[in-house]
Amino acid sequence: VQLVESGGGLVQPGGSLRLSCAASGFTFSSYHMSWYRQVPGKERELVAAISSDGGSAHYADSMKGRFTISRDNAEDTVYLQMNSLKPEDTAVYYCQAANSDYDYWGQGTQVTVSS
Repeated sequence: VQLVESGGGLVQPGGSLRLSCAASGFTFSSYHMSWYRQVPGKERELVAAISSDGGSAHYADSMKGRFTISRDNAEDTVYLQMNSLKPEDTAVYYCQAANSDYDYWGQGTQVTVSS
C-alpha cells in the first residue's frame, strides 16, 4: 500500500496550490479519502474528506470556500485544490485512505505560505 503526496511548496499569500495523492496497492474506489494537515506542536487536523464515489465532500470550517477536494477513481488519485492561501495554512499536508477496517497514510508534503 502506498499513498504518495505531491504538489506542495512555497507560495505567496493569496496564491494557489494543487496537491495530489497517488494511491496504489489497495482498491482505491472503496475507500473514503481525506486530507489532513499538521504543524509542529499541534495535533493533526482534518482539512477535507470525500466519499468513495466522490459524491459527497466535507470541509473544515476554515477551509470552506477556499479548498476543494476531488478524486479520480480511474487514476487512483485524490486532489486538494487550495486557493486564497494564508500564512496559517502553512503545514505538512497528509492524505489518508480509510474504510471500516483499515486506514492508510501518506508521508506528507510541505506547504509553506509566505511572502
